[in-house]
Amino acid sequence: MNIFPAIDLIDGCAVRLFKGDYAQKTVYSSSPVDVAKSFVEAGAEYIHIVDLDGAKDGSNANIETVRSIVKESGLKAEIGGGIRSKEAIEKYLDLGVMRVILGTAAVTDEEFLISSVKEYGEKVAVGVDIKDGFVAIKGWTETSKLGCFEFCEKLEKIGVKTVICTDISKDGVMSGTNIELYKQLSEKFSMDIVASGGVSSIENVKTLAAMNMYGAILGKALYTGAVDLSEAIKAAR
Repeated sequence: MNIFPAIDLIDGCAVRLFKGDYAQKTVYSSSPVDVAKSFVEAGAEYIHIVDLDGAKDGSNANIETVRSIVKESGLKAEIGGGIRSKEAIEKYLDLGVMRVILGTAAVTDEEFLISSVKEYGEKVAVGVDIKDGFVAIKGWTETSKLGCFEFCEKLEKIGVKTVICTDISKDGVMSGTNIELYKQLSEKFSMDIVASGGVSSIENVKTLAAMNMYGAILGKALYTGAVDLSEAIKAAR
């Protein structure tokens, strides 16, 4: 299993939100590049970046910060947040990002999703963010009428290769991740599933790895010191 240490960006700073609430924000670093370099030192190969400004309003406000992270860290990066056009996809791929993650646009514009997957293949992943069993959009500020499994079925048919699934109720809470949800997803679908939200202990990492998950995202647990990144990478292998 691959470990994706995460950097969430607001105004060019590395932050974490509590259950996706923009009003409950903690700023961890004004230099995300330094944070990314610390991931490299711990042995990371990958990085998961979210532009939270973009997730909310569809802008790509933090693109220069993303450029610096990718260029200076050399990590294989995936980026999500506000990617709602082909132009935005190409901007990020041109920066050397490994793949882009469609969130809101994958839910609200199926035509765009289908054509993006057709054109960019594995370089397009989809973020499936779950709130009370339904898919949340627009930086988690709205909930759609699409159920989690119904949406994943649709994604698999379209040909999406990678899905990043977040249980919002677990995100930033440090109470453990939703193992049952990931177990069901990995049994039901052949897509690469990345677990996100509440992965807050080495035990969580070991359990997910034993289920043959493709990846797990580590966020707040790294910033609070609850999980050591190099230890998590070893446990995932």
